[in-house]
Amino acid sequence: MMPEQENKPKKKVPSWLFFLAELVLIAVIYLIIAFYFDSHFYPNTTVNGIGCSMKTVETVREYYMALADDYQITVYDGEGNSYIIKGEDFSYSYVDSGEVDTLMEEQNSFAWPLNFGRQHIYTMEAGWTYDEEALEECIQALDFLNYDEYEQSQDAVLTRGSDGLYTITEEVYGNEPIPEEVVRVITQAVQEGLSECTLGSECYVAPAVTSEDETLNQALEQIQSYCSATIQYTIGDSEESLDAVEIADMLVIGEDYSVTIDSSLVEAYVQTLASSYNTYGKVRSFVTSLGDTIEIGGGDYGLVIDKSGEAQQILTDLAAGTPVNRDPVYEQTARVSGTDDIGDTYIELDYTNQHLYYYQNGSLVLDCDIVSGNISNGNGSPDGVFKINYKDSPATLVGEDYQSDVTYFMVFAYNVGIHDADWRSSFGGDIYVSSGSHGCINIPEDSAAQLYGMLEMGTPVVAYYRESVSLTSESSSISNAYSYAG
Repeated sequence: MMPEQENKPKKKVPSWLFFLAELVLIAVIYLIIAFYFDSHFYPNTTVNGIGCSMKTVETVREYYMALADDYQITVYDGEGNSYIIKGEDFSYSYVDSGEVDTLMEEQNSFAWPLNFGRQHIYTMEAGWTYDEEALEECIQALDFLNYDEYEQSQDAVLTRGSDGLYTITEEVYGNEPIPEEVVRVITQAVQEGLSECTLGSECYVAPAVTSEDETLNQALEQIQSYCSATIQYTIGDSEESLDAVEIADMLVIGEDYSVTIDSSLVEAYVQTLASSYNTYGKVRSFVTSLGDTIEIGGGDYGLVIDKSGEAQQILTDLAAGTPVNRDPVYEQTARVSGTDDIGDTYIELDYTNQHLYYYQNGSLVLDCDIVSGNISNGNGSPDGVFKINYKDSPATLVGEDYQSDVTYFMVFAYNVGIHDADWRSSFGGDIYVSSGSHGCINIPEDSAAQLYGMLEMGTPVVAYYRESVSLTSESSSISNAYSYAG
């Protein structure tokens, strides 16, 4: 019998041997990859915009050479048209400057674990060569640089629209190129090895003034400020306005976009106001106490716009840039506002019929016969529309050859007034034709007393002849008599 053998346990491989084997394997793999990247570019590597990931220097060099052989650049003008310039037409080629080798030498292949997820972007200053003069000739030959005519750019300008107000008309860009800029931009694109080039606005003749121009916009703001300062007038029972369009008519826009107001046009506007609303000396239709209608002008009564003062006030209002509602600046106002500014309280002197009427609030409260100025010796009383300037009691009337004391004196035309005349025993009729006064209106003393007590300063006086007369006295001249024949 064979002796029984004892079962001996197998020896276990030490765990450190496995760990060592794994380290060796990792080291081998690490060295293999490091060796690979000693001659290949890392992933995510570009040189001058060309992908070189996992490529060798030689492969990149060959790629650049092939790229240079087929190089062409597409140029897009400002209107989107495309033009192709081929590299062969300006001797475009690749020159190995050794920069790719330098990039590879600078790449640390042993640091590959740290570089897998990173971008590696390189730019070579050298690498391409071309005939600069030939390239410029190719560019200058492009069609859009050789048009007979171009659409010219137009500046943004201030214009008045159909509504009469100012706005900015925006600039218009033309298509006239700037050759030297076109050459510069395309040349730069070629130097960078780009395959496309779009010409921007810098390559075209641009408007000198755009809608964003500060001076232009400041001018528009000034214009709008002036035009917003509308003026609403209330003149008697009428409404008048200086509106935005009329204000715009008064503006002067300089070549440098300065904005000024033509004061002569402001004055012309004020003159229009005065011509429309002044009643001083204006010929009026007046319904007499006898019921007929006469035409009478002259005198010193009525509304007078202060043309100088109103023009200055308009300039002040426009400078403020705020709408206003106001009366005109007056030199003189009438007792009653409105077109019929005589109103219903007035004195009526009918020289032809030698009679005085006094109305208060439309009611006849006094009337009497009169003796007016001697018409035969040139002392005819002034006719026109006047106002009571002052009254005095008692008063002494002094002339060149006379001096008379009166109790009641009510002056309406220069030194001509209504007064009592105790030296007269009768009034009315045709006394005035040859035995009239020196120009004043003589009335009975009791009538003078009543009138003096009722009469207020500024009361209108309408004096008229029904026949044609020729007045030559100093008082008729100074008082602006309607029939003055000076």
